[in-house]
Amino acid sequence: MKTISIVSALSLALMPAIAQDVAAQDLTAQESGAAEAEVTFSEHVAPIIFNNCAVCHRPGEGAPFSLLNYQDARRRGTMIARVTQSKFMPPWHPVAGYGEFADSLALEQGDIDTLQKWVATGMQQGDPRETPPVPKFTDGWLLGEPDLVVSMPAGFEVPAGGPDIYRNFVVPVGLDEDKWLTAIEVRPGAPTVLHHALFSIDARRQSRRFEGQDGRTGFSDAQAGVAAAATSTAGLGGWAVGGLPRHLPLGLARRLPAGADLVLQSHLHPSGKKEVEKTTLGLYFTNTPPERTMVGLQLPPNQGFGAGLDIPPGDKAFAIRGSFTMPVAGLGLTVGGHAHYLCKEMKVNLTYPDGKEELVFFIDNWAFNWQSRYQYKEPLELPAGTKVDVEIIYDNSADNPSNPFNPPQRIRWGLQSTEEMGSVTMLMVAKDKKDANRLQQAIRAARRSAMSGGGRQAGMTGILISRLRMADRNGDGNLDADELTGRNQRYLQLLDTNKDGVVDAKELEALIRR
Repeated sequence: MKTISIVSALSLALMPAIAQDVAAQDLTAQESGAAEAEVTFSEHVAPIIFNNCAVCHRPGEGAPFSLLNYQDARRRGTMIARVTQSKFMPPWHPVAGYGEFADSLALEQGDIDTLQKWVATGMQQGDPRETPPVPKFTDGWLLGEPDLVVSMPAGFEVPAGGPDIYRNFVVPVGLDEDKWLTAIEVRPGAPTVLHHALFSIDARRQSRRFEGQDGRTGFSDAQAGVAAAATSTAGLGGWAVGGLPRHLPLGLARRLPAGADLVLQSHLHPSGKKEVEKTTLGLYFTNTPPERTMVGLQLPPNQGFGAGLDIPPGDKAFAIRGSFTMPVAGLGLTVGGHAHYLCKEMKVNLTYPDGKEELVFFIDNWAFNWQSRYQYKEPLELPAGTKVDVEIIYDNSADNPSNPFNPPQRIRWGLQSTEEMGSVTMLMVAKDKKDANRLQQAIRAARRSAMSGGGRQAGMTGILISRLRMADRNGDGNLDADELTGRNQRYLQLLDTNKDGVVDAKELEALIRR
């Protein structure tokens, strides 16, 4: 009992000192927490912006404003927090964790949280002496001096305002012998207006027949669908604002035939002043022919032509799919998709021979304005027997802010941007080069199989409807003798069922139903 009393008495005697010490510790913890919670531009925000944003957000580049100092960042702080939280910026659309890609622009969640906290706590500058140096960017060609530099023959005038423009340009290369192409580096003539460009090779120079038909440099996005039949895109990919040029991996190269043209499918957006875009390309060659043959697996084939793309108005989750089983072991190198405004999701799922599944590409919020190809950090192992499944989902409801129609309309496969396409392309090689021919033949056979039957018939109807709509130059929804010229004249006789000299919307719909 005495021991307890002594301890109790001692505790009572020490309580004021203990309480004072605890209070001091709490105050220290609060001060430490406050210091830890303080986020400043100089110490925390500048490294994020300089490493992830400044490549585009600097003078002379494609972004509409600069972010190289505290004043610039503070002025745009609220917007920076919003677009990074929604992951609209930086422009990187594959969802993290589904395939590991080289040169990822995606922000870590910790960086996004830091930007949010900076804005929420008043966007403090901090000690300017702690601001890291503004990054120095390479002048000239990033991949070194090109082997050949080519340009659009003439510039294309982009107005000061108005909607975005999708335009295609033929770039003559003028080779007198075949070359092996390993990389293309892009230099925009007007960096503030060129948003992205996709490359293709036109070995037969068929795209030239569309050049300048409307009195302007290049040809329309709608005509590009027709021209694409004469071109090849495997292994070329494209360029987008913020993208870095890369040589093809594994010593691969793409044959650029003598006399071939390059074709640019370009997305241009007005910058607030009239500008002229004349794109220049740096081409990089190798003298060593590749030991492996690179092939493109596109699912569904031909941009979804024949996949039954017929989306009812109001449908929020219309899907098309494509599948392919690897006949031999392969290596997946790059992946990328193409669709128009209604697309919402793209997925590539692998089912391995042992039954294990893996999602290796996933875009959960497709954006028509940001179409890129993504190179895997390490080639994907695709054992023989691996099943590759692609699913593309569209939202044709009024809730889709990208829907070009209000109220929504039935949307079918077509060449115009307000119609739809859809596919995912994976570039790959056979793991053993002796299997290259077998892989190519299997991909061709799968494409022929997918293009047969009712799906193909629906696709053919889609092309016909698309071309007839393209002929509607005044946009009134009807086609008359002045618009149905040349080879299209026969459609006036075939489709004008009431013989009033005009093919109207009802008659066009009757064709679709038939």
